[in-house]
Amino acid sequence: MLSSAISRLNFLPKPSIAILSHEGFKHCEQRLWNLNRSLLYSRSCVASTPRVSSSCAPTRASKDDLVVLGIETSCDDTAVAVVRSNGEILSQVISSQSELLARYGGVAPKMAEEAHSLVIDQVVEEALDKANLTANNLSAVAVTIGPGLSLCLRVGVRKARKLAGAFNLPIIGVHHMEAHALVARIIEHDLHFPFLALLISGGHNLLVLARDLGHYIQLGTTIDDAIGEAYDKTAKWLALDLRKSGGPALEELAKEGNAQAVKFSTPMKQHKDCNFSYAGLKTQVRLAIESRNINPEIPISAASIQERSSRADIAASFQRIAVLHLEERCERAIDWARKIDPSIKHLVVSGGVASNKYVRSRLYTVVEKNDLKLVCPPPNLCTDNGVMVAWTGIEHFRMGRFDPPPPADEPEDFVYDLRPRWPLGEEYAEGRSEARSRRTARIHPSLTSIIQGSLQQQ
Repeated sequence: MLSSAISRLNFLPKPSIAILSHEGFKHCEQRLWNLNRSLLYSRSCVASTPRVSSSCAPTRASKDDLVVLGIETSCDDTAVAVVRSNGEILSQVISSQSELLARYGGVAPKMAEEAHSLVIDQVVEEALDKANLTANNLSAVAVTIGPGLSLCLRVGVRKARKLAGAFNLPIIGVHHMEAHALVARIIEHDLHFPFLALLISGGHNLLVLARDLGHYIQLGTTIDDAIGEAYDKTAKWLALDLRKSGGPALEELAKEGNAQAVKFSTPMKQHKDCNFSYAGLKTQVRLAIESRNINPEIPISAASIQERSSRADIAASFQRIAVLHLEERCERAIDWARKIDPSIKHLVVSGGVASNKYVRSRLYTVVEKNDLKLVCPPPNLCTDNGVMVAWTGIEHFRMGRFDPPPPADEPEDFVYDLRPRWPLGEEYAEGRSEARSRRTARIHPSLTSIIQGSLQQQ
């Protein structure tokens, strides 16, 4: 049975959908698929097919005719949505793993994989039902292939390939962080390239200049722990109710506290770049909790008035410094981005932490000072969701970047192309960090390098 924490957005009555004719679309597909396959990712769910002629690629005239189902299982929620290419969200279904998060104090990959496997079929079915469609009405299937947890990614990719194979549908592999950035284009119609994006979640801190679809310059990234992980860990140490997730629980408690009560130091003041680090701040929080003799075994609901006040002060002080670190990095990133492309007008803030009201209010002051416009998707599109995957699939599908349908009888032992460590863009020269803890391992070339490389081979 699906979790009671299923959110749905814009469920519409059965729409009148004009879908590309099967014959016409098949002719277009065949021309695309006959292009040099050396330009495609090897055995991948994503195609880096070069730009194709307008006579074959979906054109602006037909942009409202596409209907894409998006599947997201990169971490701890099973999310599926059906989206039309005019931006209409026909359905959105999310099965939450909040109970598992509370039980294990965070994401347990094997448990998360099993939870995805238990509900994925039902979530897909419910998303189609809520859209008043069947798989026969779809134009394509989009699915997250990275970055994320391999065990969890595999569940979504396996389901996407089975569905696409059974109904002869093209398949689009999606970069999780690109999806967070592009979903803002559904709600902000004037959001054109180039724009600056701050992507903040439990596993990622990323500042990128989005120059075009598939063309990103990484200005800054996390060198150890992301802000969302720091929120979650602090919430756990303060014994907050993790069923609503650590971030929202901590933000709520912080409203009761004095943000100046605990003197935490801002991370990486000595590094004049746009990278992020929250490992040191986490250590400061842990020491502050120990020095005040706060017992993490006593839940906040059972804490005395005095101890609750002490925890609230720590929460508020932590949040102030954690977000100040974001502000300082964004200020520098705006300067760098304008050196590269002075025409930027928007800062997109997305990812799970972007639903935090305090974060939004502080970043609003940053963009106002720099004469930019802040674009934040609504909270239910900030956290991991199927809408962002479907929409990103639509954007790439329009450019002819997709793979043909998998075989309907694909063997169970087929090796999927999963990308748990997959950079979004190439690193800006000034942004290279000298911090010793920086994670440098790159299993896959960046999305940008692959797409740009394929375009140059045309």
